[in-house]
Amino acid sequence: MPQLPNRRSWIRFLPMALWIVAHFAWSDTLSGRVVGVADGDTVTVLDANHQQHKIRLSGIDAPEKSQAFGQRSKESMSALVFGKQVDVVWDKRDRYKRIVGKVMVQPADCPTCPKTLDAGLAQVTIGLAWWYQKYAKDQSAEDAGRYEFAEHEARARRAGLWADAHPTPPWDWRKGQRR
Repeated sequence: MPQLPNRRSWIRFLPMALWIVAHFAWSDTLSGRVVGVADGDTVTVLDANHQQHKIRLSGIDAPEKSQAFGQRSKESMSALVFGKQVDVVWDKRDRYKRIVGKVMVQPADCPTCPKTLDAGLAQVTIGLAWWYQKYAKDQSAEDAGRYEFAEHEARARRAGLWADAHPTPPWDWRKGQRR
């Protein structure tokens, strides 16, 4: 018959187990109105206390404003979320102290529906952002799969930036700008 670990083993394991649970299960939701759109993957949300929060959409990287399709990406994000109530589901901040999260908004064609439209996924689906595979580990497996599939479909349809024969990913474009 297998023997159960002793109490001392459990006590040593407990801090690690708590860290794992906290790391993967903790998330927060910020609700508010989008009052600014910097580009295709960054918005500003005003909460009920009139505090502004910069939000970097998780899972995507949109073209920079001065890059090909950058302005179209920004306009698309504006059409999706500007002036609208959103819920931002998040669990981290980036090195610029922006909240990194999934921005959920009510679908435009359904004024009585809940906030079920993922703005980042919508940007990838219409070909105005890349799925940011480098940060896929920060997404749930479900979301990473959805975003990856959406990018493959947009590429196949040659939607948005995929109409360009050789679109430059924003992370490569930014490296070129620093040189």
